[in-house]
This record gives sequence, structure tokens and C-alpha cells, in this order.
Amino acid sequence: MDVLKRKRMYEQQRDAMAGQQFNIDQAAFGIESAKASVGTVAAMKAANTELKKTIKKDLNIDDVEDLADDMAELMEDFNEINEAMAQKFSTPVDVDEADLEAELDMLEDELEDEELEADATPSYLQESNLPAQPTTAPGEKVPANTDEYGLPMPAQTH
Repeated sequence: MDVLKRKRMYEQQRDAMAGQQFNIDQAAFGIESAKASVGTVAAMKAANTELKKTIKKDLNIDDVEDLADDMAELMEDFNEINEAMAQKFSTPVDVDEADLEAELDMLEDELEDEELEADATPSYLQESNLPAQPTTAPGEKVPANTDEYGLPMPAQTH
């Protein structure tokens, strides 16, 4: 029984010490956080002071606006230079939209004509009034007394 009592007593002491250690750790963490906050605030104050000095001494809002305007003008000039360099020399400058529309209409008409011609029967498949086989050699005159095959007809005797 004494052993059980001692065991409980030790457990209570252990729990009390763990609670105390937790409280000490919490207090140390709070102190560290407070010191970090103080350091941060001090750094922000120093930065604020330096920034004010720099702005008053080295920066003038009018100078900054003038610089921004100059940069904008330079960028416009640069864009104009790029446009001039990118200009195509083969494209006429004085071409207006009406001329382009007229040319487009003409090309469309030509395309339609070509499509109609493509749909028509080719000339080599069309009916012709030529004989199935040649009857004479090229460039040769056909004699009058030949049959339909180009052969001489027998002489007729009366």
C-alpha cells in the first residue's frame, strides 16, 4: 500500500513539474515573440526614416514624372522605328480597300470559271467527226478515188 501511495505522489509531482515546464516554455516563447516584434518595429521605423530622407533628398516627384514621360516618348519612337523596319517593300502604300475588293471579286470569278470548265467533258472524250483511224499520212493529200479506209478504189469500166 505504501508503494502505491508513493507511486501516486511521484506521478502528481511529475505532472506538476510538467505543467511548470510548459508554463516556463510558454513564457520563454512569449518573450522571444515580444523581442522579435520590438526588433521588427525598430527596423520598420529605421526604414521609414531612411526612406523619408531619401525621398526628400534624392527623389522629386516632378523629376520622376518627367522621367516617365521621357520613357513613354522613347517607347513611342521605338515602336515607330520598328513599324518602319517591318514595312513590306513589295506592298504598295496607296492600295485602298475598294481596289482589293475588286481584285478579290475578279479572282473569285476566275475560280468559278475554272470550276465550270473542270466539270465539263474533256475535249478528248467529246464526240468528234474524225474517222476512227487515220486514212492518210500526215501532210498527204487524200486522192479522190479512195474508199472510206483510204484504199484506192478499183477502176470502173463502162
